[in-house]
Amino acid sequence: MKHIYLIAACLWTFGGYGQSSTAQKSLDIYGHVMTDIGYDFKRVNPSWFDVMRPSKLPAAKGGNGPDGNMYFSVRQTRFGVKGYLPTSLGELKTQFEFEMFGTGADAGRTAFRLRHAYGELGKFGVGQTNSPFMDGDVFPNSLEYWGPNGMVFFRNVQIRFMPIKGETRLTIALEQPGASSDQGNYADRIKLQNVQGRFNLPDLSAEYHVAQPWGYVELAGILRKIAWKDQLADGINLNGSVLGWGLNLSSNINIEKDVIRMQVVYGEGIQNYMNDAPADIGIRNQFSNRTSPIKGVALPVLGLVAFLDHYWNNKFTSAVGFSSMHIDNSNGQNQDAYKSGQYALANLIYYPAPNFLLGAELQYGARQNYADGWKTNDLKLQFSFKYNFSETFHHKNKD
Repeated sequence: MKHIYLIAACLWTFGGYGQSSTAQKSLDIYGHVMTDIGYDFKRVNPSWFDVMRPSKLPAAKGGNGPDGNMYFSVRQTRFGVKGYLPTSLGELKTQFEFEMFGTGADAGRTAFRLRHAYGELGKFGVGQTNSPFMDGDVFPNSLEYWGPNGMVFFRNVQIRFMPIKGETRLTIALEQPGASSDQGNYADRIKLQNVQGRFNLPDLSAEYHVAQPWGYVELAGILRKIAWKDQLADGINLNGSVLGWGLNLSSNINIEKDVIRMQVVYGEGIQNYMNDAPADIGIRNQFSNRTSPIKGVALPVLGLVAFLDHYWNNKFTSAVGFSSMHIDNSNGQNQDAYKSGQYALANLIYYPAPNFLLGAELQYGARQNYADGWKTNDLKLQFSFKYNFSETFHHKNKD
């Protein structure tokens, strides 16, 4: 706890340069403590025991171990700080946020994981935050942590320009290419021996979000160069590059207190930005070419999301919906390569007191392989308990 207060104190005192002499600065401290208890009727990959990820369902019979496992987890617990500092150039906004859901090398562990480290001044922003290609408002009011598999969901290091701000907004960003995602480093995904990724241009992303009285509609896009270089001088040339691209159309429709959340995304070589997808690049066989018998190609992907958040009354809510993702595999991939997945859930959440909730949720996931005929599905039942906290501190500068 001492370390948390130290972080808050540093953020509170930092940034006095150029600030107005009369305006206020403020600091928000927020987060939640969350516990999940559930039962997995079959078996997701043990490193992802407390989430439903179709890509982590077994690729063969018994691939993840014996079926039927109970789990307890506090990995959704989160802490964040937001700072607001008036300056001569406008308000400086900063955000630092982490949670305890380990991924990458920490997959399966309760470990610190950075979510946001971001600053914004005027129409410019720099740091790690949600990609403009992502629409976070598509995420339903669910208890399960990972969320719809067909959703674009990626936080990346970026520099962004926001010529239009407000409820209707336009954002353009240059993002770190080949970035470390929630699933690990992109370079580890190429999976070609002695071939290393080369990223000499940033990813270019943009969003245009149009607000309406009934909700909003948003169109986002991305362009990215993905290249790789063969490091082995053996007469076989495996060098190559592709253009990755994607379009993401999303919307929220408000019906009284209820919200319909929808998204459709299609592109090639954008799996790194998807919530639950494997490789961006696949292998295409071209054995008639002795110098380059195989070729790397960008894999097409289609993602769909449709959810309803329903408010029964001031104490009870429910979310129900479906998501899917489909990949057009290349002919050089393994027969057990991931081809498609489905995700669905339904829940009932109770709010007995302010800042506290408890609920139950039934989750479904399904996986289909590329060419070996394997299909599998899974059910999970999860109970969650969540306590939110937040406090805002104001400080008025002396003349």
